[in-house]
Amino acid sequence: MRRNTCEPQTPNPKPQTPNPKPTHIQSNIMKQIFTICVLLVSATLNAQNKVNPVIKNFGTVSEIPYAVEKPDPKLDYKIVVEINSDNPKPETVHEFFEKTAAVVNLHALGGVPKEKLHVVMVVHGPAAQFIVNNEAYRKKFGVDNPNLPLFTALQQAGVQLFICGQSVVKRNIDPATIAPEVKVSLSAITALTTYQLKGYALLKY
Repeated sequence: MRRNTCEPQTPNPKPQTPNPKPTHIQSNIMKQIFTICVLLVSATLNAQNKVNPVIKNFGTVSEIPYAVEKPDPKLDYKIVVEINSDNPKPETVHEFFEKTAAVVNLHALGGVPKEKLHVVMVVHGPAAQFIVNNEAYRKKFGVDNPNLPLFTALQQAGVQLFICGQSVVKRNIDPATIAPEVKVSLSAITALTTYQLKGYALLKY
């Protein structure tokens, strides 16, 4: 008997190939993904530690739960901040004006009550030119004064702001253009000596 040649033939099964091992490129990609995940987690944890207990938009500080030296909330803190540094980027908030906001926030973070914190900011020298209103600031630097909201926030937090009268004269600053939150002192020298004799600790920037 002849075999039916029209009968379908069963195909030979293809041999199964083992799963290829990760290539060097794949391994590098996995390492990069892992590194990015670690950085994102780290950034999230760091962001959670940033606080602004009093001045909300300036002077951000970090919580340090493991700190062993902290402010004493029983003390009366009196601080005079001297600022005479220039700002090479006038389109941004002056770094050391914002430091004054950080002084307030740090002491508040440390538990010092508002009624026991007394801060004075005295500006002179190159820093004096950044104390003016928007019109005068635009005329000199071509942009609005980014420090003005900070001055308002500092004043609302109880900080006293002074500009050196001698710097006003020497730098040809029109007194009418000085930001309304800032008062003129006879000089930075006399303001600083007076407040230090009143028991204020000096911070100089």
